[in-house]
Amino acid sequence: MMNFKEQIPTCNILGVNIAAINMPWLVDFTIKHIKELAGNYMCVSNVHTTVTAYEDLAYRDVQNGGIMAIPDGGPLSSIGRKRGFAEMARTTGPSYMEEIFKISSQYGYRHYFYGATEETLAKLKEKLSAAYPGIKIAGMYSPPFRPLTAKEDAEVVQMINAAKAEFLWVGLGAPKQEIWMAAHKDKLHSFMVGVGAGFDYFAGNISRAPEWMQRNNLEWLYRLLQDPKRLFKRYLVTNTKFIWYAMIRDK
Repeated sequence: MMNFKEQIPTCNILGVNIAAINMPWLVDFTIKHIKELAGNYMCVSNVHTTVTAYEDLAYRDVQNGGIMAIPDGGPLSSIGRKRGFAEMARTTGPSYMEEIFKISSQYGYRHYFYGATEETLAKLKEKLSAAYPGIKIAGMYSPPFRPLTAKEDAEVVQMINAAKAEFLWVGLGAPKQEIWMAAHKDKLHSFMVGVGAGFDYFAGNISRAPEWMQRNNLEWLYRLLQDPKRLFKRYLVTNTKFIWYAMIRDK
């Protein structure tokens, strides 16, 4: 159905087809295929989502059902390189957002933001407008913390499509954002990207790890120190499972 998807090299890690790519490749692919990407979605995958997908077949189908799942987690790209994908590198959601924001004025890209709170969206708009002059923010929507009714969902779809944005950034957190994107595939006319904490980074609510920590796959530690109550159990459980599933048992 989409021949251009065949151009994407993948490395199967615990059942998830992780794109064996790097950031320059991804940005170039996006520019070349932004029209064909309309209505599709991209997962930003890490150790947590990959372990969740391994244990939940329905979520694994969601991870594999979009155009690609990029290696946000350093361990994913490390495994890929060990399996022969020499150019595979960590491609994080916030870094991808930044690269796209940088070229948006040049290409005339329009952006829609779905997720987070009204307060965060207001800060996000202010920060992006200052950092990227000429950026076109087509719309923002903070959904309620409950499932939308069918009528409400139809209204949201109509509202987003009316904005005619090339990019629909979805910040609902995993696995909710991926499930939402899969449910709206081909209903929406934008390229959906689930970016988790990306809204908070660009709004200034939280900071990214220093470059040296990012390069050494330690951004998870930096995030843990920022939000230990929420992340400690997740990292303890999923990181331990990933080490066993992917790095010891299946090596």
